[in-house]
Amino acid sequence: MTDHGLSNLRRLFLERYDDLKARLTQRLGSADLAGDAMQDTWLRLARTESIGVVQSPRSYLFRIALNVAGDQRRMEQRRPISAVDTESLLEVADDMPTPEQTILARSDLEAFKAIVDELPPRRRMIFLAARFGNASRQEIADRMGVSLRLVAKELQLALEHCVARYKELED
Repeated sequence: MTDHGLSNLRRLFLERYDDLKARLTQRLGSADLAGDAMQDTWLRLARTESIGVVQSPRSYLFRIALNVAGDQRRMEQRRPISAVDTESLLEVADDMPTPEQTILARSDLEAFKAIVDELPPRRRMIFLAARFGNASRQEIADRMGVSLRLVAKELQLALEHCVARYKELED
């Protein structure tokens, strides 16, 4: 390709930039990586002084961008982790509970289930609907065919029972 052909290739790159980037993003699975590859592709085209015959300019541009992205990935994989990077990775807090915390949480959950199972059936249903079913007191009253005042009273008694029994278990 002559200098004229190279300038046409550069012009085509600019004209088809959005389409080329969209195809590249889809192929790479990352808009950021595609954007970086597009910039480096332009730099390669800008530095090139001459080029041979190109049968399919659009495919040629896409292939250059894919090659650039591949080069970038290889460079990232080769880049050694610095001491600062290593230190910062070691300082990241582990959000996972320890095995001891997991066992304690399971034990607490089992104790809570046992305490709730001690409630009379209607009180248990009201308590579970209000606290875990996110139902309003009015919804519970309507669903169970009881008064709003009875729902409030049953909730209060359920909470008092749960708190008292939990305190007993802690002692």
